[in-house]
Amino acid sequence: MTLIAYPLSGALPDIRPARPTRDWIDSLPEQYGYRCLPLNIASMHGWEVCCPVRVTAVWDGGVGVEAITVTAEEPHPLLPASHFGSGVLTFHVAALFRTPQGVNLMVTGPLNHPKHGIMGLSGIIETDWSPYPFTMNWKFTAPGVPVTWEKGEPFAHLMPVQRGLVESLTPEVRDLDSDPETAAQYRAWAASRSQFNSDLQTPGSAAAQERWQKGYYRGKQPDGTDGPPGHEIKVRAKPFPNR
Repeated sequence: MTLIAYPLSGALPDIRPARPTRDWIDSLPEQYGYRCLPLNIASMHGWEVCCPVRVTAVWDGGVGVEAITVTAEEPHPLLPASHFGSGVLTFHVAALFRTPQGVNLMVTGPLNHPKHGIMGLSGIIETDWSPYPFTMNWKFTAPGVPVTWEKGEPFAHLMPVQRGLVESLTPEVRDLDSDPETAAQYRAWAASRSQFNSDLQTPGSAAAQERWQKGYYRGKQPDGTDGPPGHEIKVRAKPFPNR
């Protein structure tokens, strides 16, 4: 299976496998955010498109296209611009993508990468057939707040999504006890979690030394047995050539 990028401006934009790290997590006490495996997997789940130069944008609160001012550290043909008005800033991805049949491409803001005063909007494109390029758009949430992207900082996240999967799933609600095995596993975890949190308050206890429960991270069941063999603790998106 291939993910093909056709550059539209003479050179492939700066696209890289999504990073496993985040600056804001690095600054947390003991970097505890990295203990959250679901967050880490999401952060790595796809590819990032990065800003070619340092650029700052600010919105004055107006609805016209002139309400956003963009200032770049150096000239570049792919600077973000105001096209839609109403505080929406547009980045050109500058590549046409082709995915395998039945696979869409979701474009959204960099996952788990918050920016003050603005948020990335999300779109899903049928890139298995579409000859139409797409853009990455951000919506300002506060006027008068300058927002800066450093050179090499991601402005978009690309993630493959199987078309038709949402419609193929039939939602159901069942009593937990209708699945005795799942119910027993959950209750074993709930009891161990309560005990672990209580033991954390005791200096020198096993819980205090372990600091956090690692069952899900390690792919273990609450009783310590192995979970499914396909459990992931990393996602390794392949780089584009010369990246």
